[in-house]
Amino acid sequence: SLNLDRMNLGALYEQFLLTGDTAYQALMSAKANNYIEIGLDYAQAGLFTEATALLREAPSDDPLTKYFLGWIYAQAGDPVASNAAFIEAATLPPDYCFPNQIESVLALESAMQHNPQDGLAAYYLGNFWYAHRRYDEAVECWEHASRLRPDFPTNQRNLGLAYVNKRGDLAAGLASYARAFELNTADARVFFEWDQLHKKLNLPPLERLKMIDAHVDLADQRDDLTLERITLLNLVGRYQDALAVLMSRNFHPWEGGEGKVIGQYIVSLVELAKEQIRLAQYANALAYLERALVYPDNLGEGKLQGAQNNNIHYYLGCAYEGLDQRDLAREHFERASVGLSEPSSPIFYNDQPPDMIFFQGKALEKLGHEAESIAIFNRLISYGNSHIDDHIEIDYFAVSLPDFLVFEEDLDKRNRIHCHYMIMLGLLGLCRFQEAHEQMDIILSLNAYHIGATVHRNTIDLNRTE
Repeated sequence: SLNLDRMNLGALYEQFLLTGDTAYQALMSAKANNYIEIGLDYAQAGLFTEATALLREAPSDDPLTKYFLGWIYAQAGDPVASNAAFIEAATLPPDYCFPNQIESVLALESAMQHNPQDGLAAYYLGNFWYAHRRYDEAVECWEHASRLRPDFPTNQRNLGLAYVNKRGDLAAGLASYARAFELNTADARVFFEWDQLHKKLNLPPLERLKMIDAHVDLADQRDDLTLERITLLNLVGRYQDALAVLMSRNFHPWEGGEGKVIGQYIVSLVELAKEQIRLAQYANALAYLERALVYPDNLGEGKLQGAQNNNIHYYLGCAYEGLDQRDLAREHFERASVGLSEPSSPIFYNDQPPDMIFFQGKALEKLGHEAESIAIFNRLISYGNSHIDDHIEIDYFAVSLPDFLVFEEDLDKRNRIHCHYMIMLGLLGLCRFQEAHEQMDIILSLNAYHIGATVHRNTIDLNRTE
């Protein structure tokens, strides 16, 4: 065996038992899992003495090693050693401990029988069941662990996740997350997930922003949580504050975050530019809009392939129009009037946003091509009405999804919101403001964080007929 594989740890340990050669110890690399794998082989063969001798050499801070020791001692008929191992296992820190061997179930169930006060054994077993999609057993174990260890925040977090994603019980999930954060107010990940649950519950943006601002030290630890804060600042109209936070941080790309930092950067600058246009401060508006076309290095992303800037060029045209620079205005309106014009579903992060189609229509209107602009707005309305009841599924191997989701999402609901938004934009383009307002109300009732509906609110509210 060793001639074929010099790294065969089991054969090396057999060599130690035969000759006393300790070469196996260096190759074990003081990793508990190496000892566990070989020890379980001996235990399955009924060689309990060899199994326990090897496991006693494993790193002393690994809980699973002790649980396996207790289980093997129990099979060997040594209840004293078994109980001692189970008691020691229950005292060890649970950090970085996750059971994955099928024998974990037998060992942890044995521990729960021999040491009924061990809440960690129930917690570990719940982790195993959840990882293997046995969700009811997982929740049962975590609820049992919660009764024994009500002070353990990670178990409360796991319960919250399972309540929401597997039982649809948002109230129970919210209570568990609140308890988890109460037990450890320094855990930025739990705070982020708790905030995401508030987002799922459609808590008003200002309330979420106040909660994050109260724990800004945690937001500073995570790009995704900082981005949530920036998004909320934009949603409540604090564009300058959002831009200041954006420019004060070096962001790093992460799965599910593609395009989001850049998106909020553009929202901040375009909305600031729109305010300046309303105030007839056209030179200031131009400065903001020119910035929106260039992405600073600290944002961590470049321009996505195929990304459109129709909105920026449209408002550049408006600003130059205000300065009576007709040629430059026309140049930017022409640039805003071209691009992808076929609506699509919002599945992947680089899908064409309907806003760019809307601004194509607005630019064509500025250029005097009224029939073409009307056709674009009607196309948005038609797509929204035709696809609002579509059933949406994502391929198992899909990549480039627009979110790294903590909680499972209703894709059909997302599609309905998207379709209402297309209808709203089409109606807004056709100056049917009252109907656009009705669509906006539907969107924000379903998703209070819809940035598109929010930034168009002023246009709709100022122009709609009563």
